[in-house]
Amino acid sequence: MTDRYAVFGFPIGHSLSPIIHRQFADQTGQQLSYEAQEVKPDVFNEALADFFKAGGKGVNCTVPLKELAYEAVDQLTQRAKFSGAVNTIKRLDDGSLLGDNTDGIGLLTDLCTNLGVEIDDQRVLVLGAGGASRGILGPLLEAKPRQLYLANRTVSKAKAMEVLFSSLGRIQSSSYEDLAGKQFDLIINATSASLSGSLPEIANGLLSPNGVCYDLAYSEQPTAFVCWGMQEGARLSVDGRGMLVEQAAHAFHLWRGVMPETSAVLKGLK
Repeated sequence: MTDRYAVFGFPIGHSLSPIIHRQFADQTGQQLSYEAQEVKPDVFNEALADFFKAGGKGVNCTVPLKELAYEAVDQLTQRAKFSGAVNTIKRLDDGSLLGDNTDGIGLLTDLCTNLGVEIDDQRVLVLGAGGASRGILGPLLEAKPRQLYLANRTVSKAKAMEVLFSSLGRIQSSSYEDLAGKQFDLIINATSASLSGSLPEIANGLLSPNGVCYDLAYSEQPTAFVCWGMQEGARLSVDGRGMLVEQAAHAFHLWRGVMPETSAVLKGLK
């Protein structure tokens, strides 16, 4: 029987994950199927139980299910514990569920290896303090930026993250308004604004000359944030397709024990 995998999300129609994982499977000679399933938060636990009861081997979770996935699994990897969010679930041989978060390592691989962006000693701004930013803050801090600001509409949520990640490094929490007058070498959009075609409430002038903008979201057309970066004169303003491919490669490795090669898949998507 072919091993079954899926990505759960709401909405899910735009997901490129099935294409990516099919290419990984072809490339590595793995027999598996991978489908996208639209799953609303209120039926997530039920859908997850049904999938694994029917013999499923692993699930990716995307917006808005990552925190629910964190609660639903039996064990967590170290990076998932820190993230407070799970994007990859593996059914272990004893039937228990392992939760991992490959978002942070996916982002860092795309930024540093694929795009050649330095994080060490740079001024970094992360927009949004939801599940998406929780998945990336640990790896970003480990890359040793000079400053890491976390801005959110509700500052108390950013403050909570500041406390949570304090053992890994210093985060400075901020409202969007209080960023005025500051400049950053790298601005990462981890809000869901791009999914509705809008922009976080940020002022112009936040990007330093030669700065980089990175949107965790992706779409057919450049996102509002990618367009903002271009208008601000970014030397690089990109969406999260590279991160999507790289986090998928780490999920695939967790499931199948083999690390796929990402460059051809990336080229195909761009």
